[in-house]
Amino acid sequence: MNLGTRKLLDRAFTALGLGSIAVMAMMLLVVLVPIVSKGFSAIVFKSTVEHRKMVFNEFHRGNRSALEKEIAASDAARRNVYDMLSRFESELMLMNEDKQQEYTEKYDQVKSALRGLLGPLPGDSEPALTRLTYGQNRWEKAEEKLQELLYEKKWDYSNPDVVAKEYFVSRSAGFEGTSLARLFPYVEKNIDRMLLPEWTFYWGFITDSSVDSHIFGGIWPEIQGTLFLAIGAMLFAFPLGVIAAIYFTEYAREGFFNSLLRSANSTLAGVPSIVFGLFGLAFFINTLKVSESKSVLAGSLTLAIMILPTIIRAAEEAILAVPKTYREASLGLGSTKWNTIVTVILPAALPGILTGGVISLGRAAGETAPIIFTAAVSVGSAIGLADVFTSPTPALSWNIYNLASEHEAAAEIRHVQYGMVLSLISIVLLLNLSAVILRARISKKLKG
Repeated sequence: MNLGTRKLLDRAFTALGLGSIAVMAMMLLVVLVPIVSKGFSAIVFKSTVEHRKMVFNEFHRGNRSALEKEIAASDAARRNVYDMLSRFESELMLMNEDKQQEYTEKYDQVKSALRGLLGPLPGDSEPALTRLTYGQNRWEKAEEKLQELLYEKKWDYSNPDVVAKEYFVSRSAGFEGTSLARLFPYVEKNIDRMLLPEWTFYWGFITDSSVDSHIFGGIWPEIQGTLFLAIGAMLFAFPLGVIAAIYFTEYAREGFFNSLLRSANSTLAGVPSIVFGLFGLAFFINTLKVSESKSVLAGSLTLAIMILPTIIRAAEEAILAVPKTYREASLGLGSTKWNTIVTVILPAALPGILTGGVISLGRAAGETAPIIFTAAVSVGSAIGLADVFTSPTPALSWNIYNLASEHEAAAEIRHVQYGMVLSLISIVLLLNLSAVILRARISKKLKG
């Protein structure tokens, strides 16, 4: 191969490598940009007076006098709506039976839409659910509910050759000639006076507990539970993984038993995470009975077994990377083998060992299947440190799945789902950053 061909191949390989990196970066942006933008919308958004009422009533935060002024201004704008409803009800009572039947169903739909937008109407009994106690907390959701009030969704089935076509009909047309017809343009024109939207930085999304299955409130119990599970798993797995790596590299002799252990470790690394969850349920809870049912302890032990092979392998590679001259110099100076391992080899291998620990920590924080059976619950309050031995906990990974697939109001709380995803990614990144900084400091200390 001549020099020109070699240079051409070298440039082609370099271009291919840079192109691959660029494609990976683009794909990362495609995934992360929507998560970051929509995740921040859980914290920074246009809130309504209903949100400020909720925060004051449920979490006892806010300025009472300022809130009372807002509520008075909002009620003044809403009073005309309630008066129109009252007048129409009186008008409805004077209609003949056919007209009453015609308007009653449509009128119930209007009241239902108004409740979803503004909250309970005058004369309503106290709602059983917290979500029914308040109107729309977020301005973008209020605009969606406003459209539901103004327009009725219908389907056109006239063409049998195509799927039914969706179209919208103005509700005001259905009340033409009645006193209620004026309600719809009034609400559309004065909705901002009724809900008083303003930009809000809701830090309570990080520090508050959820209210009514994440309809309101924050995700602090999920954040705390994720940290408890991940750190607990590392407390069990990291020491065992390092000890196992020391055995493999410094003490184990080549043979059938050693090969069997290495094969078992490699096999364990490829086991699906759902299997670890079932194992944790059967072994830690039903057999060892570390807790009566789900608990942070059982979940941490399960996650520890799952991440153990990664820690062992990373620690083993880091120890093997330490130059043999370090061992020889220490032993030559009269140090024992164990003392050499503890004072020379492990400090030199620590940066590499930490890398494996960081990877494992991120995996433990993001796993869902193992904690479904052993630790996670869908709704719950933050637990104390003393409760980790007996109590289950909400966790970000499980609740992200639960809110996206099983929540009865999943479409109403997309901002919570994205906020949880962003929080989980941020936790993993912060843990990784902390480990990178620690590794850099250790490496600098070892060199200098």
